[in-house]
Amino acid sequence: MTRVSSPLPAEILSVSALARSVRELLEQRYPLLWVAGELSNCVRAKSGHLYFSLKDEMAQVRCVMFRSRGQNLDWEPREGLRVEVRALVTLYEARGDFQLNVESMRHAGQGALFEAFLKLRDKLDKEGLFDAARKKPLPLYPRRIGIVTSLQAAALRDVLTTLARRNPSIPVILYPAQVQGEGAAQQLAAALAAAARRNECDVLILCRGGGSIEDLWAFNDEGLARAIHACPIPVVTGIGHETDFTIAEFVADRRAATPTAAAELAAPARAELLVRIAAQRAVLIGRVARRIEDRMQQVDQLLRRMVHPGQRLQNQRDLLVQLAQRLRTGCARVLERERWRLLDLGQRQRAALPAVLEWKRRVAEAQARLALAWRNRRERAQAEIRALGAHLAHLDPRAVLHRGYSVIRDSSGAILRSAGTLAPGDVVDITFSQGGAESRIVRTRR
Repeated sequence: MTRVSSPLPAEILSVSALARSVRELLEQRYPLLWVAGELSNCVRAKSGHLYFSLKDEMAQVRCVMFRSRGQNLDWEPREGLRVEVRALVTLYEARGDFQLNVESMRHAGQGALFEAFLKLRDKLDKEGLFDAARKKPLPLYPRRIGIVTSLQAAALRDVLTTLARRNPSIPVILYPAQVQGEGAAQQLAAALAAAARRNECDVLILCRGGGSIEDLWAFNDEGLARAIHACPIPVVTGIGHETDFTIAEFVADRRAATPTAAAELAAPARAELLVRIAAQRAVLIGRVARRIEDRMQQVDQLLRRMVHPGQRLQNQRDLLVQLAQRLRTGCARVLERERWRLLDLGQRQRAALPAVLEWKRRVAEAQARLALAWRNRRERAQAEIRALGAHLAHLDPRAVLHRGYSVIRDSSGAILRSAGTLAPGDVVDITFSQGGAESRIVRTRR
């Protein structure tokens, strides 16, 4: 063991130096170790760190589990749980508190097997293997029942005894497999696959007696769970005692508390079926009797309704005479109504004919007014055009040039309005009323 150097007797330490020395001593003396106890004063801070105390009957110690470690937990620590923590013994120098820095945590007394059980359970649950909607219903009247278990299992005797008691007429097919020890899970999965392939049974019972978690561990195998889920035949499990739970039971279509209960679920009771058949027979006999009575009453009614054929023909002749009379009366009434309707339409049509002469006179008057308006409009437009032409002639620049004026532009084509923009030697363009010329400036005046 590495020892921390001790200060000289005369040396005076500061509080922080003492705390640091003690922390180093604790961390070197106690590396990561497992500590068991009961959770107390659990508080999860806003930062995500978990603070709690671990205690037993004689002592307690403060603990901290930082967020980076706590987020790996797939369950929530709470008051009163017995747990096992893997921690580093240290000293929190700021307060001088002895504490454990927890790296991981698990339920106490169950160890690695229970940890693996919980992880597999949560994994398969997330995949939907436990969903009730995916579970297959059990047949009401199975023709054959299959049993997957060991030939030496006491549960096999219990199941066979229960099946013989409840319904000895149902054949039983055994698919033997090891239920404990090395390779048991693979044998169970192979037996389920064989039952599915042979397709001889309507329901399967997967069973074994009770035991420790180690004894039942074959039923917590992921491969077996997937084989149960893939099996097209409904699977009933009866594993261990009522308090035992395995992954296979979560995946199965029905779980029974014991192997005997599984047999009771799979096989209907013969006595109950006989009672049900007797009751249904009585109901059927009563219904048949009532149906016969109803038919007898219908026959009596039909006999009362029977009429001699001659009388029936006479009735039909009377009916035809009545219908012919009604047809003649109806036709005459319809023809009269249509004649009056045609007369009314003729009068309305004559009243609606237009006065052609009056409309011709109106059209002639409208044509005369339109011709007069067109001549007046044309004369006004011609007068406006002549006036606008005179105005344009006054504004025409060429008229100004005819009076002796000219337009001077510089080399860029801009009109020059002031001599101040010119310098001797500049070339300008002069436009007259007729033609133009280029000129060079000799002198400017201002």
